[in-house]
Formats: sequence, structure tokens, C-alpha cells
Amino acid sequence: MKILVAGGGGFIGGHLVKYYLEQGAEVVVADVKAVDAWHQRHEAAENLCLDLRDLAACQRACVGVDRVFNLACDMGGMGFIEGNKALCMLSVLINTHLLKASVEAKVQRYFFASTACVYRADKQAEPGNPGLKETDVYPAMPEDGYGWEKLFSERMCRHFDEDFGLETRIARFHNVYGPQGTWDGGREKAPAAICRKVIHAKLSGEHEIEIWGDGEQTRSFMFIEDGVFGSDLIMNASEGGALNLGSDQLVSINQLVDAVEAVAGVRLERRYRLDAPLGVRGRSSDNSLIESRLGWSPAIDLEAGIEKTYRWIYQQMKAGY
Repeated sequence: MKILVAGGGGFIGGHLVKYYLEQGAEVVVADVKAVDAWHQRHEAAENLCLDLRDLAACQRACVGVDRVFNLACDMGGMGFIEGNKALCMLSVLINTHLLKASVEAKVQRYFFASTACVYRADKQAEPGNPGLKETDVYPAMPEDGYGWEKLFSERMCRHFDEDFGLETRIARFHNVYGPQGTWDGGREKAPAAICRKVIHAKLSGEHEIEIWGDGEQTRSFMFIEDGVFGSDLIMNASEGGALNLGSDQLVSINQLVDAVEAVAGVRLERRYRLDAPLGVRGRSSDNSLIESRLGWSPAIDLEAGIEKTYRWIYQQMKAGY
């Protein structure tokens, strides 16, 4: 089995490459970043620096490939998404050209990494979200920019399956976090950002933390190992269609801060920034469909995942203090 991981220089992609190399697969990695800037670099893989927005680059990457994982896109946390909507939407070029190149190369199966940002905003207006079902997409009201690109790309996958016989699989990721992820620079997501802020407070002696919003907004957070295993199950599933891939453990941002503080052994004064980018009020994953089809549910709870993530980020930051 020869597998292409597009966006394999990124956080999820890097872990996926490691997983398949350990399974004995031949792995090709393609990413726009220079190889020495990747989150993880695995010498056993074929590592290519390619801009997959270009059709020729996609054709180069797909040569001799049996399966494609498309995790390549321009994205980040809510601050990045809200400030770079056009940039996020340009990722549609990657999926379009990669689908076309996959058909030309006679790829057997194609995996698209979608997002919970495709879900209707009116289903996410309250913190006590009951969990988003896969059917909670239409009438369409996704996150502006990033969510629209992902939803359109989901449709592209569906129609390439119908019209060209390319078997496609779609995972709607819900807030993946863990070691080797981005933790500063503006693209980091909430778990890594909170870890960084708590570590800074501890190392600097400034015992306070800035929290975006009032802290009552809710999300669910999935540890990277669960995400990788779930992605493999979805790729190998006998049925297509989009599936949620996330935790159904609903957590407020205040509770997330509590969890990080518990690992750090500190209690910080909280300052709430109400003018910061917030996204929807409440979001969680309904895992009924993936549980019934594939028997998947997260194995790693928030407390265990946060401890592993905190320890890794702490080691990265400690040298700078």
C-alpha cells in the first residue's frame, strides 16, 4: 500500500505519517512548507515540498499512489480563521486539483479532512450544545470563509465519487490537540493556547491569564491519537459519507483552564477579553453514527490528553526562560 499524506508536514498529518510508517506502509508526504519546518519529519517517508494548490504539483504527488489523505489547507485557531477568510477559502484549489490528479492516477480511495465548522451556526447558539449530528449541515450556514470552503469541498468529494468512481471518505474533525502541535504564532487552537498561557504565567511569575470571551463558551476536544486511529477507520470503512470525528465531552473554556491549571499546579487570576474572536457559542460532537458504523469512540479523556500536551509544550518553552 502506497499512501500520500497531503499536508503531512502539519500537526495531524505528521502523526498520520508516523502511524502508517509503523504499519509498514510506503508513505509519500507533500506539504508547502520547507521540509525542515515540518511539525514532524520522518526519514522513512518520501518527503516532498510541493504547493498543492497547483495541479502539476498534485499530479507529481499522486504518481503510483493507492490512497490519498488530504489534510492540506490554510487554517488555524479562531483568531486566524476570522482574520483570513479569503486565504482559508483558497484551499479549495488543493482539494479540487488533488481530486482531479487522483482520478488521473487511478487512486483507489480518497480521504478528505473536513471540520465541525461546516455545521449550521443556529445549531451552535447556546453553550449547552447537545452534540451536532451529521445531518445538522443544511440549510447551509457554516463558519464564514473556512467553513464554506470545507463544505464545498465535501460536495466535490461526493460528486467525484458519483461521477468518476473515486471512492471518497470524509471526516469532520472537532478540535484536535496534542504534542507536536502549533502552540504559538496565531494559528494555535484553544488547548495549546491555554497551555502556553498557563506555562508563561508559571515560568514568569505573572499569575494571571487572559481568556478570550467570558469563558462559558463550549467545545469538545479530541486527543491526536484518537484522531489518527479514527481517521484510519474512516478511510477503511465500507460506506462513504461524512462522519463526525471528535469527542462528545462538552467542555467550557473555563473548565479547560481548570484542567490545565490542575496539571500545572497553579491557580491564576482570570482576565476576560470580551472583544476577542469567539466563533460559535457552543459546539460538541454527536458520535452516534461513527459508533454504530465503526465502533469508534475516544479512548483518551481531556485530563489525560491535556497532561501529555502540557508536558510537551512546557519542554518547548522552558528553554526560553
